[in-house]
Parts: sequence; structure tokens; C-alpha cells
Amino acid sequence: MKIRRYRFFLLAAFTIILFIIGIIPVKLAIAYYQSPSPQAILVLGGTPKREKFTANFAKKRRSLKIWVSSRQSQKRIYATFQAANIRDTRITKDSRAVDTVTNFTSLVTDLRKQKIHHIYLITSDYHMPRAKAIAFFVLGSQGITFTSISVPSNQSPESSLRILRAIGRSLLWIITGHTG
Repeated sequence: MKIRRYRFFLLAAFTIILFIIGIIPVKLAIAYYQSPSPQAILVLGGTPKREKFTANFAKKRRSLKIWVSSRQSQKRIYATFQAANIRDTRITKDSRAVDTVTNFTSLVTDLRKQKIHHIYLITSDYHMPRAKAIAFFVLGSQGITFTSISVPSNQSPESSLRILRAIGRSLLWIITGHTG
């Protein structure tokens, strides 16, 4: 009896995960159809180089708001953008995240409230595979698509294990609302 119940719950969990994974591409396609061009810029903080790159990138895209998910000081971040002649009113700084998964989970509701369906996602090239994997699940589950822009670096790509762990945490967030 216990084995049958265990198998049932295992099969149910597997079915739910497959459903979630299957529905995300549909939501991403709908989001892309609604907004074929990005409506905002999201930069994942961590290095000043990312913010400088984003400031230069944003100069050519004057209508886009810039979301900075970083624990760096607000003063330093605003100074970086001001040096590129970007007004503070375009910038929304979010410091709730403690890691890459929470970069997305802490902001996704705010993006939805702003009716944003498509963003530019900016982070370092070594970090982009993990960021894209998380964005696929977290943003995709909420109907937000993304166009990735990598900031060049000299670092080696992150390990597959680290990416898989982030995917697991993203799925946990979709199912429970918590990242673990």
C-alpha cells in the first residue's frame, strides 16, 4: 500500500513538472507575439562592468526602463548610469535578490505589474547559460520572454551542475513560491 502511494505521488509530481515544462514555451511564444521588441532592460548585478555595459547599451534605447538587480550600493549604480547621461528616472534598482534565482523571482511580479512581456537580459557571458535557464522557467512561467545580451569576460563558463541546481530551484519556486 505504501509503495503504491509513493508511486502515485512520484507520478503526480513528474506529471506536474512535465506540464509546467510543456506550457512554458507556449507562454513564451504568446509573450513574444504580444511584444516582439523588448520593453525594458534587466541587468543582473555582480560586477560594475555589467552596469557600464548596460549604460552604454541603454543610450541607444532611450525609451526603455532599466531594472538593476544588485546588492551594490545605489549611489555607485546611479553614478555609473549618470556618467552615461542616463536619468535616474529610467532606473529601478532592486536589492532583494541574494543570488541569480532570486534576481528573477524577486522581480517577476514587478515586471508583470508593469505589463512587461519582453525584456533584454544582460549579464556576463560566463553567467549567461545559468541566467537563461532560470529566466526560461521563472520568467517564462509568468509569460515574460527575453532577449539575452552577454557582457564579454575572461572567465570560464559555469558548471552544468550549478545550472541544474538553479533549474531545480526555479521549478521549486514555480510549484511552491519558494526557492529553497
